[in-house]
Amino acid sequence: MSTHISVPPQLLLERILTLEIVRVTERAAVSAARLRGHGQEKAADQAAVDAMRRELNKLPIEGTIVIGEGERDEAPMLFIGEKVGLNAGPKVDIAVDPLEGTTLCAKNMPGAIATMAMADGGTLLHAPDVYMQKIAVGPGYKKGVVELDASPADNVRRLAKAKGVDASAITVLVLDRPRHADIITGVRSTGAAVRLITDGDVAGVIHCADPDNTGVDMYIGTGGAPEGVLAAAALRCIGGQMQCRLILDSDEKRERAHKMGVTDPKFIYGIEDMAKGDCLFAATGVTTGSLLSGVKFRKDVIETETVVMRSVTGTVRYIKAEHRQLDKFHLD
Repeated sequence: MSTHISVPPQLLLERILTLEIVRVTERAAVSAARLRGHGQEKAADQAAVDAMRRELNKLPIEGTIVIGEGERDEAPMLFIGEKVGLNAGPKVDIAVDPLEGTTLCAKNMPGAIATMAMADGGTLLHAPDVYMQKIAVGPGYKKGVVELDASPADNVRRLAKAKGVDASAITVLVLDRPRHADIITGVRSTGAAVRLITDGDVAGVIHCADPDNTGVDMYIGTGGAPEGVLAAAALRCIGGQMQCRLILDSDEKRERAHKMGVTDPKFIYGIEDMAKGDCLFAATGVTTGSLLSGVKFRKDVIETETVVMRSVTGTVRYIKAEHRQLDKFHLD
């Protein structure tokens, strides 16, 4: 006689999967970390992809990759539309970036992470692998405190007013790219500070959610659309605001977006447009950054640090793990 434990549907993601998705990002991070500083971006990314895929296929889910390595990277695995899991359990949408910051890992620089989000089936935005304009701030402000189409200087002043501080007390995180020169000039014209990062705009957006610890109040700039959806899933869990618009500047990109269900190419997406349902987000540090510690290889022990969040409860867990059963990391 078998005994069935009944779990209400709204708890299914939490009960079964909160720790399971931590294992997925842990495996990916450890695999990538073996190639830190080796200058091999593609090899490190592939190692993370392979590890993540292996773990996802052990989960009791009917999973569909809706944000994957995409078309742009011509990834052999974890492509958009791929089915993962044991084909049993809840239907879920999955967004992955097995190694965010491939260059950071290759050069052994701070801030590379392995990250993924999982949500109720049909609730994550199916974003094509194109660029996306983004602006994000943390929790505690009235809706619309910053706007994508306002100037960077105007957004700084609006946020400073809402926070009750002078503009000089605001710090804006921006990806260090030539295309962002006007954003940087605009922010600095108000007396606000700019913090530049070389890569990693999922982590960049998440920094806004905890300005007291990270010192970052706002994120502005253009980055990958898949990373935008992952960041939205994280902000959905911990609060904050985000506005984004896909950059569809060619017929080929507009056609690709249309096939994925994008009907209005100029639409401004808020967080709930990109991540609607109950969602989980996890990220494990590959190299140590301001968000997470990187993987540490010790004699007989591998140490990892992961953050895992859930939208329904707003719970944020930091999990420091010591792994002693090392064969689970496929060391061969």
